[in-house]
Formats: sequence, C-alpha cells, structure tokens
Amino acid sequence: MTSNDAPSAELEEAEERIVDQASAARTMAELEVEIAMLAQLEERALTVRRSGTDRKWDGLASLLQNHSEMFDTAKQRRKLVIFTEHRDTLNYLHERIRTMLGQSEAVVTIHGGMGREERTHAQESFTQDKQVQVLIATDAAGEGINLQRAHLMVNYDLPWNPNRLEQRFGRIHRIGQKEVCHLWNLVAAQTREGEVFSTLLKKLEEERDALGGQVFDVLGEVLYDNRPLRDLLIEAIRYGNRADVRDRLTRVVDQALDRQHLQALLEERALTHEMMNVVRVRQLREDMERAAARRLQPHFIASFFLEALKRLGGKHYEREPHRYEITHVPAAIRNYMARSDTRTPLLRQYERVVFEKERITAPGKPQATFVCPGHPLLDATLDLMLDQYRNLLTQGTMLVNPNDASEELRVLFYLEHTIQDGSLDTTGKRREVSRQLQFIELNEQGHIASSGYAPFLDYRPLDGHEYPLLSSLRNAPWLTSNVEEQARSYAITTLVPQHLAEVRQRREEQINKTIAAVNDRLTKEISYWDNRAAILKAQEATGKTLARLNSQIAQQRAEELYARLERRLHELEQERKLSPLPPVVVGGVLVIPQGLLNKLTGQSDPTAIAQFAHETARVERIAMHAVMHLEQQLGYLPRDVSANKCGYDIESRVPNTGKLRFIEVKGRVQGAPTVTVTRNEILTALNKPDDFILAVVEVDDDHTTTHYITRPFHAEPDFGATSVNYDLSKLLTKGVIPV
Repeated sequence: MTSNDAPSAELEEAEERIVDQASAARTMAELEVEIAMLAQLEERALTVRRSGTDRKWDGLASLLQNHSEMFDTAKQRRKLVIFTEHRDTLNYLHERIRTMLGQSEAVVTIHGGMGREERTHAQESFTQDKQVQVLIATDAAGEGINLQRAHLMVNYDLPWNPNRLEQRFGRIHRIGQKEVCHLWNLVAAQTREGEVFSTLLKKLEEERDALGGQVFDVLGEVLYDNRPLRDLLIEAIRYGNRADVRDRLTRVVDQALDRQHLQALLEERALTHEMMNVVRVRQLREDMERAAARRLQPHFIASFFLEALKRLGGKHYEREPHRYEITHVPAAIRNYMARSDTRTPLLRQYERVVFEKERITAPGKPQATFVCPGHPLLDATLDLMLDQYRNLLTQGTMLVNPNDASEELRVLFYLEHTIQDGSLDTTGKRREVSRQLQFIELNEQGHIASSGYAPFLDYRPLDGHEYPLLSSLRNAPWLTSNVEEQARSYAITTLVPQHLAEVRQRREEQINKTIAAVNDRLTKEISYWDNRAAILKAQEATGKTLARLNSQIAQQRAEELYARLERRLHELEQERKLSPLPPVVVGGVLVIPQGLLNKLTGQSDPTAIAQFAHETARVERIAMHAVMHLEQQLGYLPRDVSANKCGYDIESRVPNTGKLRFIEVKGRVQGAPTVTVTRNEILTALNKPDDFILAVVEVDDDHTTTHYITRPFHAEPDFGATSVNYDLSKLLTKGVIPV
C-alpha cells in the first residue's frame, strides 16, 4: 500500500498535517536557519503574488474568457470543472475567478477538509443552480461524485499519479453523458516536470484516437519501466538537465503507452469484469425486471408532486415538454428536510427536474434532476402532505370493485412497517433502512389476503345515488369489532417477518463485502505506515532524517488509521443489528363488490350470478393451464403469480438470462365479443412494453386456442377509468398463435 493508493480526502488531510509538522532540523540552530530560509521563500512568493504576474493564471483566464467552447450558442457561460492539487491553490483560484466573473455565487469548491454534507451541497448547487458556473476541486471530488452536468474540465495542476487523472476525467466522462467532453491540461512545458507530462499527454492523445475513451480506464494500471509515474518525475527533476536522461525518459513513456500494451490491459480488465458471479447477476436482473413492471407511472408522480409543490407555496414552469424549472422551493419543504437524516441537500431552486429517466438529458438544454421515489425533494413533499392530510386517510372511505361479481364486503387496509438498524442518524435516532407500504384485505369471516401493489387503481368511487344504498353496510357488526387489530396482528406475524428477512439478506451481503474492503484497505495502510515508521526510526538512529516526515508522524498516522478501522468496524456491526418497528395502519377502505351493488339496486339474479361465477372460474382455470403448458413447451420457466395481484398472472423466466416475461391471461368463451382489462394490467404493460404479453385464450368446451398479443396497449386509461373493455375480434388481429 502506497500513499498513491489512499483515498483523496484522506491523502489531502495527511499531506496537510505532515507538511505542517515537517522539519529537517535536528538542533535548535538548524531550526533557526530553516525558519530564516522559509521566511525568505515566503517573502519571494508574496512579491510574485503582489506583482499580479502569473503565467499559469493568465493561461487559465485566457481560456475562460476567449475560448469558444466556454460559451453556448446563446453566449451563456457553460459549466466548468477545474481540478487542482493543493487547497492553497484552490483558494487562490476561487478568489481570482470570482473577481473575474464579478459574481461571488458563480463559483463553488470541493476539497478534502469539507464534510460529506458540504461536498454534496456543493455538487448539487453546481448541478442544478444556474447561477453556479464553475466548480473548483481537489481530488476529493474525483471519487464517487457525479459532475456530469458539465462536459468541460481543466487540470490546473497535474497529479503525479495517473489514477487521479482517470478519476478526475471520469467525473464528467461517464455513461449517460450526451455532450462531447473537453479537457485542458495546463502544463509548464519548459520545466523538467513539464517535459515528461508533455510527452505523456501527447502519447495519450495518440492512443485515445486509436482506442477511444477506454484508454482512461486503464491509465492507473500503467507502469513506466516497472515504476510509478511519480518516480519518473522525481528522476526528471533531479537529472533532467542531462540529455541522455531526457531521451531515456521519453522512451520509457512511449513504451509504457504502447498501443499493444494498452490493448492487453483493456482485455485483461474486461476478463476480470466477466468473472462476476453469473447467478447473482441473473438474480439482480430478475429483481430489476419485477421492480420495473410494477413501478408507479411517472405520470402519477409528476401530477402529485407539481400540484403539491404549488399548494405548499412553490413555483415551477414547464421549459421543455415534461421538463420543469423550479424557481422556488418553499421553506416549509427545505426546513422539513433539514430535520430528517439525509445526505442530499435541498436547493432553493432547480434549473430542471424530470420524472422520466429518458428526459434527464436533452440536446442543448440543462441536465435535469430525476425526481422519483427516494429523492429527498419528493420525499419531503410527500411527508408534508401526509402530515397535513393524514386524518383523511384514517377516516377511510368506500370504493367499488367493478370486476368482483361476488356479494362479499371486504376492508382494504394499508399498513406501513419500518426496519431500523443499530446506528444513529444525525438527529440521534436509530436509522431507518427500509420502509414498506402493503395492502391487505379482510372479509367478514376473518380471512386476510394480500391485495397486490396498488389495488385501489382498479376500484372506483361511489356515484352520488349509491351512497344511500350503502349507509347501513357501514354499521355491520363485524366492521365495528376489532378489524384494525386483526390487520395489525397479521402484519406482525406475516408481513413484518418477510420484510425483515428480505432486508437482512441484502444487508448481510452488503456489510460483509464492506467489512472485507475496509479491512483490506485500512490494514494495508496501517502496515505501510508502521513499516515506514520503523524504517524512519532506524534512519534517525544513524543521523539521517527526512525534511517532511519523521518516525513519530508516521507512527501517529498508523495509530490514527487503526482507530479509524476499529471505529468503522463498530459502525458496520451496528448497521448489522436490524429490528422492526411496530406496523402502523395508515388507512382503510370499505370495498363494495359490484355484485353486491347490483343486488342492492335490484339488477341481479342470484341463480344467474352463481352460474356465471362458476363458469368464469372454470374458463379462467383452463386458460391458465393452457398458457402455463404452452410456456413450458416454448422452453421458458413459468410461475403462477395470479394470487399476488401484481398486474399479470404468470412470470415466465427466460433461462440463463435473468430476463422475465410478464403474461396476463384472459380466458374467454368462444365467440365472446369483448375482453376487460384492468387499469393495473394496462399500466404494467406500459411499464414493460417489450416483455409484457396479453394471452387471450378462447375456450370451446375443453378445447383452447391461445393468442399472444405483444404491446397490446399504447396509452394510459383516463384517470377515472378502473378498467377498459376491448373489442375482442379487433384485439386478436394484433396477436399470433404461438407454436
């Protein structure tokens, strides 16, 4: 483990401390001489700074003011990321660029001395505040931060570790970037260090043209004559006045960045990535497929959020189709979020927000923030609305299930349950790691069953004339008993254990991997500094000292790292300790089946209803059996999930791919004129248009004909529609009979 491998924020912190404490003096007299020399150097540096002449700054200023890439077609300044090695340089550039632009709010910074929340706030401001034009950063912003909002970058200083170059450029040059990325490296060419960098960058440019952006993926793995770049630069500084040394260093760079060598590294990297556990990847893909099939439609999220934002005092404007600028996030939302535990800050304004991932980027337009479940802006707005209107949920309501021909009343409960771990959030409370909202239905006999992911989408509100007919039903004795407690007990014994088991499986896997990574990295660092301290102590015993480091500083660093390792392992063990909170009944609905409503209005014949229900069940059973058998014949692995009410009846695995086919089965008697599809089923089809199949099975006694219809629906039903009747003959013209 070398200092080059340390995370940037830690390395910055260590360098600052080491430099502050470093001295080559062994006696008081030597220390006084050293102080005098430092005073002279400080005076010279101050003279240079006061002169206002800085060739490197002049180069950057010219780039910022005169280069056409810095401005868009409307002459507005594009966003720019500037990387520098040292915090003092960062502060210097911060002041000069703010002065040049004439706007103090136009420049933000990220460095290793900032907390995570400060860094995240700077990142969010740079991404979404159109007043912020420039981000100046040390390598603390080169790790794990997405700066894709910009496609322009300047390296004011070049790091001596190519890994840093790769990480820096990766902040803007990443998957999803729609613009051509531009990178400028400011190099003092007529210096020994500059000569090496000029040769390196020229060679990189040649190989980038041949291999594309992939060259940056392996830059950190390149060795120069079996040595890191840092050693090469030190040699250039010490002996670069010798022609033979300069020639040899040029050859070393050429050989290290040879095209065949780089291609071999790329192939090795690809092979390593392919070694990932294939079974695990397949499982992850299946989970993602299921989640995509039952996701909440962006249309609903957008409708809710924009109206709620307006009610809470916010302002938004549609700038492009389905892309919005939020000019004011009300204090109620921002302050509410400040009370919760989040690492993503809320801004006063957002240049663009979208609710569909495909609209995040648009040619020539600002990159948008993707507002979806889990984003703090949506979460805060949702929680505030719930706080204001929660009493309406607890009061409950009545809805009609138009697809239920029975006469059995049911109560739909929505329950919320939360899992927490042993760690504490910023408010001192135990951290919530998972929260689920689930729906169950309870009938008069006390039978409880899951109702799927969004059953209410298939229900309709009562018409005005229907209320008087149903008023007496609300006073049924079984409804006034302990139905809520029954729902809560079911959640405690069934839903909560399932939820806890799911979270525990994911959490255990994640924590075990994190512990292994933390142990590996920090143990190597501790070993490095322990070994370094021993070597330095031996050198000091013989009278040799280093100007910037001694054995005490190295040992102190090792002890600090050990304390950090212990602290981090303790934190991870606390995160492993999961416990469920008691489930909460959020609200309830009295579900009126259409069959009961027909009976109360005198529109039903009990004998005919019973016969119809029996025949419907028979046809549906035959249809399900036919499609399950057909899927097996086609080589797929079908599973009946109709009881889960998830918007489809069969989940059919495509072997060895992780892909799923979602099949909704509709059994119809031969010659039936229409087929009814629920709102939930249509939304599922729209969520997974390439993987959803509407299987219509025509049943003639025991003979069946199965039609597979792909992409059966092209638009969401009207907001008030719970189901749609389709002309069966027209629908079948779009289908095929699979063989």
